[in-house]
Amino acid sequence: MGALGGIAGFLLACLLLLPSARSFYLPGVAPRDFQRGDELQVKVNKLSSTKTQLPYEYYYLEYCKPEKIVNSAENLGEVLRGDRIENSFYTFKMRIDETCKIVCRQRLSTEGVKNFKEKIDDEYRVNMILDNLPVAVPRQRRDGIQAPSYEHGFRVGYKDILVAGTKDEKYYINNHLSFTVKYHKDAESEDARIVGFEVIPSSVHHEFSEGDDKNLKLLTCNPNTKIAPGTHAPQEVTADADIVFTYDVTFQSSELKWASRWDTYLLMNDDQIHWFSIINSLMIVLFLSGMVAMIMMRTLYRDIANYNQLETQDEAQEETGWKLVHGDVFRPPIKSGLLCVYVGTGVQFLGMTFVTVIFALLGFLSPSNRGGLMTAMVLLWVFMGLFAGYASARLHKMFKGTEWKKITLKTAFMFPGIVFAIFFVLNALIWGEKSSGAVPFGTMFALVFLWFGISVPLVFVGSYLGFKKPAIEDPVKTNKIPRQIPEQAWYMRPAFSILIGGILPFGAVFIELFFILTSIWLNQFYYIFGFLFLVFLILIITCGEITIVLCYFQLCSEDYHWWWRAYLTSGSSALYLFLYAAFYYFTKLEITKLVSGILYFGYMLIASYAFFVLTGTIGFYACYWFVRKIYSSVKID
Repeated sequence: MGALGGIAGFLLACLLLLPSARSFYLPGVAPRDFQRGDELQVKVNKLSSTKTQLPYEYYYLEYCKPEKIVNSAENLGEVLRGDRIENSFYTFKMRIDETCKIVCRQRLSTEGVKNFKEKIDDEYRVNMILDNLPVAVPRQRRDGIQAPSYEHGFRVGYKDILVAGTKDEKYYINNHLSFTVKYHKDAESEDARIVGFEVIPSSVHHEFSEGDDKNLKLLTCNPNTKIAPGTHAPQEVTADADIVFTYDVTFQSSELKWASRWDTYLLMNDDQIHWFSIINSLMIVLFLSGMVAMIMMRTLYRDIANYNQLETQDEAQEETGWKLVHGDVFRPPIKSGLLCVYVGTGVQFLGMTFVTVIFALLGFLSPSNRGGLMTAMVLLWVFMGLFAGYASARLHKMFKGTEWKKITLKTAFMFPGIVFAIFFVLNALIWGEKSSGAVPFGTMFALVFLWFGISVPLVFVGSYLGFKKPAIEDPVKTNKIPRQIPEQAWYMRPAFSILIGGILPFGAVFIELFFILTSIWLNQFYYIFGFLFLVFLILIITCGEITIVLCYFQLCSEDYHWWWRAYLTSGSSALYLFLYAAFYYFTKLEITKLVSGILYFGYMLIASYAFFVLTGTIGFYACYWFVRKIYSSVKID
């Protein structure tokens, strides 16, 4: 009971000490001070859509294009996410309002019209950046609450159906942008910092007097008048019309401080996080697993006391239960080499996940640091290869194995090789769609270099160090002839017991999984890293406890083949994760393209495989500790 209270107290203290979700953000870049009249350059990012999940470069569409395109330096994570940050014609002067600014006059080609219509059909959004802030579009909340709500990026355009029930449609482009730049002014100087970047897009069919683009004069607006939404006819997407792109910019003083400027982007989700519901679910899982653990400990203490008492009284009674298989319980399993490989890979993944979550909790990997989370995960995976090699070699030596080099090669290449093969096929599909989400050749080469040049050597170093260590001694001797396993009850057979074991670990994470999937596939920002850390801790505890419980029942029924079952019991939660991902696909997403569906299930297959390796390793080590503990606690002749 004391252990249960300690665990509950620790998690409750963590929860109470968690800062508010918005305070997780540390600035991704250092603050910049601007004076009145300083030039502000708006950068354009990818075109994104939740319907296709295929990002495209901004200039894939025939927008106003500078003579020279300058690509911003991007980290590994940004490239893998499909970000393509480039310069644009949109330039502001700090704290100087401008109206009816002409960007350019554009006549679309036939191919350009087709591309615009396709992107409007797929509800693509344009992403822009000013001083590292993504552009946000104010919107009305569906729940009636007056608090502000925002969308990420603005739509390329919209379409109208002329006659209901027919396919007669007209497409309109959002060619006029009304920007609002919010700034926080220093009370003691003229310096100001940008704390907000909003836009209201509209479609305007501009009327203009004939002339070249430099001397173009608009009749629909002028530098002294703003375009009010809905007061002009919309601009249709056609090949024979000249489209004039314009914008307004208004600067507003704000009390919001620079350190809190990302608050806007945390309000983009319609559904507020129901903290009470989530916490309640997690506490139920925690106390349920704690109660099971308490019952287990009481039963075990009674078993151990009875076994030791029988030894001291020299009672000639036949042994029963888990003590009966003490001569076989540490017998190396079938395919022991493969188990070593998966355990080593799991240690690598566990180390990467733990360090990543800690860094994210401290704010180093916030969304303001664009691509930082993905970059950290890749690099940490590479450097954790040292621990993968060490863990697999130690376990291989304990199984009396001698081919440590073969095990090392499998550890270094099996999991990354399978993931890379799936990723390569998915990347080829993206490349075939001409999407910016396709990883360029140079980045692919960098990934291969990180794998072969750093990760593989580190796995070998760790394996060498692990194999040099003395072999782990078993607490009891193993018989030369394996004992026959009696007929098992239906509920103790491997398939049923493994599938049952994965339910509780999945139950610990499935609520949080909803928010993670939403942030990935519905273009939202994920920011509750403190809560994610708590969920991760509960996942570890739950995986360990459910595996120990089922392992105990297995040994009591005199089945000593526990090695692989321990790994698969908690690892089976990955199956439920993949099934939930399929449920999420059909109920929450509106993906229409076959390629996009393949991408979704391909990436979720990789995620489920990684989750299998992670949870399986946690369950294996918990069960291994448990078995060693109980068999070293009883007297055996």
